[in-house]
Amino acid sequence: MRFYGVPMVYDPTMLIVIPGLILALWAQFRVQSIFGRFSKVHAQRGMTAAQVAEDMLRQSGIMDVQVERVAGNLTDHYDPRTGVLSLSDTVHDSPSLAALGVAAHEVGHVLQHYDEYAPLRLRSAFVPVAQIGSYAAVPLFILGLLMSWEPVMWVGIMVFMAVVLFYLVTLPVEMNASGRAIAALETGEYLTREEIGPARKVLNAASWTYIAAALQAFLQLLRLLLIAGGGRRRN
Repeated sequence: MRFYGVPMVYDPTMLIVIPGLILALWAQFRVQSIFGRFSKVHAQRGMTAAQVAEDMLRQSGIMDVQVERVAGNLTDHYDPRTGVLSLSDTVHDSPSLAALGVAAHEVGHVLQHYDEYAPLRLRSAFVPVAQIGSYAAVPLFILGLLMSWEPVMWVGIMVFMAVVLFYLVTLPVEMNASGRAIAALETGEYLTREEIGPARKVLNAASWTYIAAALQAFLQLLRLLLIAGGGRRRN
């Protein structure tokens, strides 16, 4: 899902989104740095991320989810529609602490799905609206602003609110998946006590990317509201 800024001439409200941009850049750098660091440290048991994911699913009694490879770097995800847990090229065959943490996180999403975890169901319900909102909200807002057509402008804002809610609901979903991942790595003894710390660092770093995305969306919404309010006062 892509995140778009408002393509209009400079105005002071653009300063509002800068903290979110800075946090996003920092979070991306941090997750790449920490993942790169611990992707060079192999777990003592020597199991690959794919093997760990498959064993976790089997131990949980989940037999209808397939673990497959997907191209790219950190493109790991679980698709409940197809029952496929996809692990990226840099994770699938790796026995590193970073790869096992990522794989366990995706298994956490599988467990959420089978447990009917409420925030996950809520996020899934928001996905279609949020996808449309990511592309349509800003153009609608700009169209309404340029044409002084206030109802269209506010429709754009309302649609963008769905995007913000999607990112806010994503936070507990991702953090819960990471919590499930660490618990599974510990109880299944896939990692030693000393190895759990680095895996937790990888997942904590990843969580900041979701926090940054939520902050960016919220600040952009605030900016749209301020612009809309300014336009109303001028009229």
